[in-house]
Parts: sequence; structure tokens; C-alpha cells
Amino acid sequence: MNDAVSIAAAVREGKVSAVEVTKAALARIAAQDNQLNCFTAVTAKTALTDAARIDREIAQGNNPGTLAGVPFAVKNLFDIAGLTTLAGSKINAENPAASQDATAVAKLKQAGAVLIGALNMDEYAYGFVTENSHYGATHNPHDLQRVAGGSSGGSAAAVAAGLVPLTLGSDTNGSIRVPAALCGVFGLKPTYGRLSRAGVALFSSSFDHIGPFGRSVQDIATVFDVLQGEDDRDPICTKRPPELVLPQLNQDISAIRIAISGDYFIKGAEAEALAAVQKVADALDVTEYVTIPEAHRARAAAFVITASEGANLHLDKLRCRLQDFDTATRDRFLAGALIPSSWYLKAQRFRKWYRDRVREVFQNVDIILAPTTPISAPLIGQQTMILDGEEILVRPHLGLFTQPLSFIGLPVLSVPIQRQNALPLGVQLIAAPYNEALILRVAAALEAKGVVSANLCNCDRYFT
Repeated sequence: MNDAVSIAAAVREGKVSAVEVTKAALARIAAQDNQLNCFTAVTAKTALTDAARIDREIAQGNNPGTLAGVPFAVKNLFDIAGLTTLAGSKINAENPAASQDATAVAKLKQAGAVLIGALNMDEYAYGFVTENSHYGATHNPHDLQRVAGGSSGGSAAAVAAGLVPLTLGSDTNGSIRVPAALCGVFGLKPTYGRLSRAGVALFSSSFDHIGPFGRSVQDIATVFDVLQGEDDRDPICTKRPPELVLPQLNQDISAIRIAISGDYFIKGAEAEALAAVQKVADALDVTEYVTIPEAHRARAAAFVITASEGANLHLDKLRCRLQDFDTATRDRFLAGALIPSSWYLKAQRFRKWYRDRVREVFQNVDIILAPTTPISAPLIGQQTMILDGEEILVRPHLGLFTQPLSFIGLPVLSVPIQRQNALPLGVQLIAAPYNEALILRVAAALEAKGVVSANLCNCDRYFT
């Protein structure tokens, strides 16, 4: 029983205690994380205290929550009371500890989940590989010589390695979906503004999302439902009433209109990435293709806006602490600082045009299928790759198929494709804003068919 929902049920039923589950997770982290480098902090003392409180609640006949006793961890840009929020940065390590938890962390705790610690990431969430020069690279559990993806690499790898069943990450240009695909787990980027970002260190405010990683569609749906709701601490957070997804998972999907992304999304991908999409399409009996217009320009505009907004956010640090940045982050921020304002404004105008065009596409289709990444996980330190016979840089091009979607805040789930004796790959299920329920219903159907499932490593049971 490695999924969160099963663990919580066992804890509530008294089959295992929350303390036992927490101790088992801490033991796995102690035994395995020296090779993986997922965690930058482990909050063992507070985790055991919280687990003991949950056990007392159960003993008193109370229900401690949907996620009772489930261990979880968060990307180290989420505020954790008593810890300094690093955001992958050496400079931030000098900051005082956070005084309160991020809203998302607090909501998971209120649902009974037990926070185990903070997870490694690319500095300031600017990257797709989690090769952090300050805190080291996170290794892919399926091949320790390969990247876990980024910038939420620690979050994806911790779930894939069986250290914890649930984690939270953030996604600007693909930072949930890329590592989810490369590590073989589920990763959800909800609609922009659907979940609160309060207490989260931002990279690019007009792009940033938070979302969960998990081992099953049910786990993702459960966490998404827990995290929904407006939050006055985050002005971007929607005031739209929550729509619970979990009760809808097993509904019939025959009326959902599904198509395969063509044009841009079938160019520049290795054959195995396209085969993964085709496997999903075949399982759903989908043959129709649609074109998302000008996706290549959307990706270019996304680069302009995120680089400009990120550089502006860190401008004072760039002026005074340049030598303390990760060199890759530093160079990208410096380039972003030099972007003319006219380019930024033009990119934002194009953004509105592109949003309108994509809205037209969704008048005729509900779900679009696309590769998550063009390749499986590259080697740590690998600088270039060959796509379509052309040598290109690894780091920016891992987000080739994710950037045009987060550019306009679409909800997307990366689902792990079941592959034998091969590195993991993911397929994106894309919908119009606020249609997470449709995405998760389709994912649940694919999971039931055995087409998608988490590719887990070293996953001993949480209890025997």
C-alpha cells in the first residue's frame, strides 16, 4: 500500500499508526536520500509530533482528515514555519525562518498529512534539470546518472523513489510536468490561480502555479480537492467555488471529446515520445488531430516574459550579490534584465491573442494529448541533445512542449506511460481553464486500463 489514499485509510482504521508510517518514511529517507539528494531539510522532530497528535485524535474517536498520517514533502520554495525558505538559493539561506506555513502546506496538515521536509530544486525555480550548484543535483531514481527534471526535481524523485507518497511543486514553464514525466509519476499543473500561492517564493508572477505529485490519479484528485478554495493572502487565487474532483473520477468518459495535438507538438520529439502519445490515443480510440496555432511563438513569448519578470524580481540581488548566484541562473537573469520593455509588452499582447485562439480550439474538443518532454531523462551534466538531426541545448528544450500551455494558464496533467525496461516518459492531458475534473476522469480511465501508472523504485511497503 504505497498510495496516499490507502495509507490514510489504514491509519484511520487503526491498521497502522501515523507514528509508524512516519518513522518508516524517515528511515527510507535516511537510507536512500544520500544517493538521490531529494531533501534539503528533514523535519523529523515536528513530523513525529504531528503523527502522534493524529494517533491521539483517532484514539479519541475523531477523524483527523482525508490524508490522515500520510507523509508529504514540499519544494523548498514553500514556506515551512521554523525553516528558512531557500528557493534553491545560497543567498536566501541567510534569511530568517518562515513564521508560518504556506497556505498549501497548512491545508495538507489540516487534512491530516504529516510534513516530512523540504525538497531540492533549481535555483529560484529557473531550470528543467535540478542540477543545483549550491545543494547538488537531484538524481533520477530510475538511473542515478540521469537528471530528475526540474525545477521541482526533488519533488518528483521523492515520490518515484518511494520516500514519500505525496509532494508539492511549482510550475512556471513546465516545472511540475517535466520532472513528473522524467521520473514516471503523476504531476498536475492546475489552472492559473486555481490554488493559492500564498507563502510560495515566486519566479514569474504571471505564470507561476503550484500543484501536486503523486502515485495515482486518486491521490492527485484528493490533494487537489484539499487545496482548492479562495485565499485572501493570494490576490491571484480564484474566488470561484471549489469543484470537488474525487467524486467524479469514475464517471463515464465517452462524451468527452479528445484529440491529439498536431503540428508543433509532433515536431522535435523522439519517436518514443510520440509513441507514448499514440499509446494513450489508441487506448482512448482517438484518431482526430488538432492544431494549437502559433505554439512556437507562444514558447518564444513565454521565454521573454518569464526571463523579464524573474530578472526584475531579483534585480537588487543581481546588482549586489552576482557572484552568489548559480552561474546558469545568473546568466539567464542577466539576459532577462536586458530585454527591452517593448519586447515584454509585445509578448503580453501576443499572449492575449494566443489565449483567444486556443479558446477557439477548445470549442470543438475537451482534452488534447501531447508529449510532456521530447526525450526521456538526459544524463546529469549533459549539455546538448540531437532532435530532428539538429544539436540543441538540453536545459531549455526539455520544456519544448510544456511552455506553450502554461503561457496561458491551462490545466495540464502529466501521466506516466507504462513502459517495460525503459526510462519513464509522460503524456500531457490538456484542457480549457477550470476543467481539471475532465482531465482527471480521463486519466482515471487510462489508469484503469493499465495504460498509465506510476513507475516506482525502491518502494517497500509503508507497513506490513
